[in-house]
Amino acid sequence: MQKITLKESFIDQATKKITPHWGPLGWVTYKRTYARWQADKDRTEEWKETVKRVIEGNINLDPRLNDNPSQAVIDELTTEAEQLFKLIYGLGATPSGRNLWISGTDYQKRTGDSLNNCWFIAIRPQKYGDSHIQPSYLNNEQVAVSMPFAFLFDELMKGGGVGFSVTDDNINQIPSVDHKINLSIVIDKSSASYDESISAGAYDRNDIKKPLQENEIYYQLPDTREGWVLAVAQLIDLHFKNTNQNNVNKLILDMTNIRPRGAKIHGFGGTASGPTPLIEMLQDVNKVLNAKDGTNLSAVDCTDICNLIGKAVVAGNVRRSAELALGSGNNHQFITMKQDQEKLQHHRWASNNSISIDKDFDHFQEVADSIQENGEPGIVNTSLSKNYGRIADGYQKNIDGDVEGTNPCGEISLANGEPCNLFEVFPLVAEKQGWDLNDAFRLGVRFAKRVTFSHYDWEVSRKMIQKNRRIGISMSGIQDWILNDFGNRVVTGFAKNNDGVMEPVYDQRVIDKFNTLYQAVINADKEYSAELNCNLSIKHTTVKPSGTVAKLAGVSEGMHFHYAGYLIQRIRFQDTDPLLDALKECGYRMEPDIYTDHTICVEFPVKATNAENKNFASAGNVSIAEQFATQAFLQKYWSDNAVSCTITFQNKEAAQIPVLLKQYLNGIKSTSLLPYYGGSLKQAPKEPITKEFFVKRQAEITGNVIDVFNAQQQDKALDLVDQSDCAGGTCPIR
Repeated sequence: MQKITLKESFIDQATKKITPHWGPLGWVTYKRTYARWQADKDRTEEWKETVKRVIEGNINLDPRLNDNPSQAVIDELTTEAEQLFKLIYGLGATPSGRNLWISGTDYQKRTGDSLNNCWFIAIRPQKYGDSHIQPSYLNNEQVAVSMPFAFLFDELMKGGGVGFSVTDDNINQIPSVDHKINLSIVIDKSSASYDESISAGAYDRNDIKKPLQENEIYYQLPDTREGWVLAVAQLIDLHFKNTNQNNVNKLILDMTNIRPRGAKIHGFGGTASGPTPLIEMLQDVNKVLNAKDGTNLSAVDCTDICNLIGKAVVAGNVRRSAELALGSGNNHQFITMKQDQEKLQHHRWASNNSISIDKDFDHFQEVADSIQENGEPGIVNTSLSKNYGRIADGYQKNIDGDVEGTNPCGEISLANGEPCNLFEVFPLVAEKQGWDLNDAFRLGVRFAKRVTFSHYDWEVSRKMIQKNRRIGISMSGIQDWILNDFGNRVVTGFAKNNDGVMEPVYDQRVIDKFNTLYQAVINADKEYSAELNCNLSIKHTTVKPSGTVAKLAGVSEGMHFHYAGYLIQRIRFQDTDPLLDALKECGYRMEPDIYTDHTICVEFPVKATNAENKNFASAGNVSIAEQFATQAFLQKYWSDNAVSCTITFQNKEAAQIPVLLKQYLNGIKSTSLLPYYGGSLKQAPKEPITKEFFVKRQAEITGNVIDVFNAQQQDKALDLVDQSDCAGGTCPIR
């Protein structure tokens, strides 16, 4: 295969001309989140090295390189790689956080799944097919209850997030539980994890009675991700007659070979959790299933199983479990399941919960009451996603007919087994760096399209990706850009229609600009799809919540308004993180985290872009009505997928929630709401402050943390703590 590489001479020349547009937290966020450890250099990457790695990992996915490409193709892709380097190095755009972390690594070569942020799976019996995980007791075409749970566990352990559907039409396909299973977990004294495993409920391996009885199965887990997944799959499938035809009633799982807590994970990165989280999860899942013997699993039961799996993954150190549970809109037990405080604290925190609705839904008050109680459920209009791209383009029956749900952040409507595939442009920064936005978005389309040519581990994913070639070209800093370029926000007012409803009035100039950029994306997809002789992407555009990636360039997150014009942003670090010494020397305030041991909370004073503009609005003072209207604008004129948005509301606005949900029922594909807490929480991630307080805190900072850090020569592997790639704190960064 022909390989495209970026020459060092080009990189030296480009980095002399281009200055990265680091935001106030940009370099620190990059260094602690995306800079990979380089053992041969005894340090982490520099930004230019990260960008080079990411682009080379992506550009070489072009399938034309696999079979004697022409010189014209090689030259075309080399030029494109150079353009991408300039765009991303200057922070006019970035691929997803997943690509920043994984692209160009050996782990990418092992699993193409690693380049996609998030996935969706329907919780119903499915076949494993030609997948990298295949239980030995099943044939490829045999459907099994375990399959979607195994898929979820596998993708979570690869660092992705997973949305899953427990709607009635899926749960009703699961047969009744036929068997109670006696689960015994064992471990040998030779294991370094012996004592903690025994404490978690395991038994000494020597206590197993031999030979095994006919109704017993023994499985020794290999020290692999696949081994963990297969253990869960077998436990689940033994509870059902069609996958347990020999009436097995006892399962013995041997944890002896699993590496101990603290051992290095060489592929994905980070350190192992040891077997304890797996032991606890298997026991808890078995309790859920045994309790339903002779009856059917409910949506709540299936969500509990997914949450217990997610809880175990969180214990794996570097991975954050991002889950979205999608239930039926009329399922009261599902809607209220987080009101059980004991189970919420134990495992139900592991998913954001949303309900699937259609045009006939009318239980808005119940939803609004629950939102005020705990900020959930979110709303996902799956019928709108099936039949509409951009709302402005009108009804198109089954234009995306396989859609069943969404990713955990809600910006991409997805079919069963399908992932989101993201690239993000920062229009304000790109313009400052001299880019024509049409060119920036064109490069983003081609970057994302290549990701669809990765090798995917699961058959269900491969088939849907090859069919849909779905991409999600997003933009962030939307509020900054519109206010800077047009002098006002997109919603210029409200006018009463013939039905007495207050409808938003949009700036026509902004509408025209978004239409132009959307067409540039469509044209770029047509051009590249013809070159690659593949399907056009079924959908192309989105607005993701961004969060961490937006911090790199210092822009507002996705479509969201800045939290405040001036604020204290708190970021948490492991107390061993070498960045802390540099931050302290530069004058940043820090204190021990009150929520987590061995963690330091550092305070960064931040001024929002355009904070002094008379038309500036923040999440603390923009109305709930304008936020809904802004999301609807982006759904109408930009995103043919969906728009991720967490709408914040003041207590006095709560009565408007059911009214606005109903008003925008057929104009927004997904949304969620949270009360605006301001500075009421101790060590809140974001705390609004006055301009005067900002100036005072800013004056305390006396050094450049980049220079100080490099001078200290303490560049060691950095630990990730409580940071997300989403404004709502739901998606994993890596």
